[in-house]
Amino acid sequence: MSSTLEQKALEYHKAGTPGKVAIAVTKSVGSQDDLALAYSPGVAAPCMEIARDPALAYEYTAKGNLVAVITNGTAVLGLGNIGALAGKPVMEGKSILFKKFAGIDSFDIELDETDPDKLVEIIAAMHPTFGGINLEDIKAPECFYIERKLRERLSIPVFHDDQHGTAIVVGSGMLNAVELTGRNLADVKIVCSGAGAAAIACLELLVDIGARRENIFVCDSKGVLTKARNLTGEKADWAQDTTATTLSDVIAGADVFLGVSGPGVLSQADVQSMKKQPIVFTLANPEPELRPELVREVAPDAIIATGRSDYPNQINNALCFPYLFRAALDTGATTINQEMKRACVTALAGLARSDVRFGKDYVVPGLLDDRLLPTVTPKIAQAAIQSGVARKELGMTDYFERLEALGKHLL
Repeated sequence: MSSTLEQKALEYHKAGTPGKVAIAVTKSVGSQDDLALAYSPGVAAPCMEIARDPALAYEYTAKGNLVAVITNGTAVLGLGNIGALAGKPVMEGKSILFKKFAGIDSFDIELDETDPDKLVEIIAAMHPTFGGINLEDIKAPECFYIERKLRERLSIPVFHDDQHGTAIVVGSGMLNAVELTGRNLADVKIVCSGAGAAAIACLELLVDIGARRENIFVCDSKGVLTKARNLTGEKADWAQDTTATTLSDVIAGADVFLGVSGPGVLSQADVQSMKKQPIVFTLANPEPELRPELVREVAPDAIIATGRSDYPNQINNALCFPYLFRAALDTGATTINQEMKRACVTALAGLARSDVRFGKDYVVPGLLDDRLLPTVTPKIAQAAIQSGVARKELGMTDYFERLEALGKHLL
């Protein structure tokens, strides 16, 4: 980060009221009568109704439009294990994105706890407050366990965005990149650098939408995941029976490079050894595995995506998580399931394809595209309803119009 940008960021966060979020009152409290309704004695009425029927909390409280953004600070952005408190600016930023793009309120919650079972207990105990839980910046492999346990226990959506958010946007971009280059996803050879939460989730989703596991080669910091390494856990699922040991060994003839690791991992020679019109997703942030301009020097026809906003094709989780939670909250979904994630992938891909800019420098929509909320969200909501996890039915025409109006207000 440049010193100029760093200073601007510090001034931005410090100016006026410190931080980036505050709480707004949504009802009139201008009179004694208002106060009697907002608090004692009037507040007893909704309390008793909710005690009688817990589902009424969605009608009488903010629960139905409130998401918890929770971290323990063990894997914050590209900064690593900097602790819960140091991760708070990121969580506040996430709250801004929820509000800006989907009109969803959220509380950022930073938990000073690294024991996975204790984290599960703490988060589960808080769930009555929220309509959904967004887990953020929790390191692997604990994040897999924590999300799984919470999903088993709770009847509200629990979503680890570092895994699934990244995977969804990668999936949408990959569908379009494959189409633009005349490939079939089932036939492409994919080489992935990285075997953490985001990488594993990306690979699982790519298989779900048509890629074949036997065509995917994964590398971690020690080299290729192979059967000979006797791996355990999630990594073992991606071990190949191969004598290749390095990224350079397996990338020859590959159609796709997916980087979810760190800077400098990919070389120009590696790119040259790939097939013509390579698909190169270098997503390490802020410094990618290989800079796009260096990829372009040796592969002018490559389709390149990064995690950065200063290059085309930014793979940004904000393209999906606001709309997934908006749809989940509006349908009263008990979970964000695979059908909803798949609907988000295809909706994002379709939105990019419908744009006149669709091409090698535009395989995913831009973050500020005002079509995202009214176009992507209803398709996710429909998937929730059709897959049986929704507790509410929605008229899609009315829902589209409501979201379109909300989007104009937000953007």
